[in-house]
Amino acid sequence: MMFDLHTHHERCGHADGPIEKYIEAAIEKGVAAIGISDHSPYFGHKDDHPNPGIAMAASEFENYVNEVLQLKEKYAGRIEVLLGVESDFFPEHAEKYRGIYAKYPFDYIIGSVHQVEGVSIFNRNRWKKLTEKQKQQTKERYYEMIGHSAKSGMFDILGHIDAMKAYYPAFSDIQTEAVDKTLQLIGECDIAIEINTSGKMKDVGGWYPADDMLERALFHGVKVTFGSDAHVPERVADDWEFVRGRLKEIGFREWCYFRRRERVLVEL
Repeated sequence: MMFDLHTHHERCGHADGPIEKYIEAAIEKGVAAIGISDHSPYFGHKDDHPNPGIAMAASEFENYVNEVLQLKEKYAGRIEVLLGVESDFFPEHAEKYRGIYAKYPFDYIIGSVHQVEGVSIFNRNRWKKLTEKQKQQTKERYYEMIGHSAKSGMFDILGHIDAMKAYYPAFSDIQTEAVDKTLQLIGECDIAIEINTSGKMKDVGGWYPADDMLERALFHGVKVTFGSDAHVPERVADDWEFVRGRLKEIGFREWCYFRRRERVLVEL
C-alpha cells in the first residue's frame, strides 16, 4: 500500500498549486492514501499573517481544513484523503496550538522544529562564526526541542528530524550523545518519525533522517512513516519504493500511516 503523509500547497506561500492537484498526482501514481499537511499558521503571533512566504494566515486555517474535508468526500472510493497539518513547535505557545487543533477532525499532526533560538534551521549563515563547541551546543538545542515536541503529546509524527543538515551537511558530523538520547525518548513516547525525501532538493541530498539514525531508531523501537514533503504535485510519493527497500535492508518490517489520530501499521 502506497501512502504519502507530507504534502503542501499554495496556501503556505512557497509551494505550487492547489490541494486537488496533489490528490490527482497521487492517484496517477497509484497512491492509496494521500495526506495533506500544509504549514500551520503562526498562532502565537499577534498578526494574522506574519510570514506570507512560510505559512498560511491564521484566518485561512478553517478554510484549509474545510477544503481538505470536502476533497476527502469528493475522492472517496478513488483515494483516501487524510487531513493533516505540519505544525511548528514553539513550547511557549504549545497550549494555544493544542487548543486550536482540538477543534478539528485531524487524521494526524506532524510536529516539526523549524527554528532554534529564533533562527531558521535552514539558515546556513548561522554556522559561519561558531566554534566547534558552539556547533555542538546548537545541535544539542535542536534535539532538545525535538525531545520536548515528542513529550508534548501534541503530535503523531515528528517531521524531518535531522533537517538542520539541509544546507550544512557537516551537521551530521557534529558528535553528540543528544541524537541517540532523543531517539530513545521518541521510542519511549511512542511517536513515529517520518522518512522525508525532500533532502534531495537541498545541498545535503538524500533524505531525512540519515541511515545511521534510522538504524538507531529501529534499535529504540521507533515507528516510521513516509512523507515526500512535496511542494509541487510532481513530487508526491517521490522515492517511495526506494525508501521502502532501504528500510527493509536496515531491518524494519512495517511502517505506518494515520487515520483519525490512530496508527495504522502497513507491512513493508
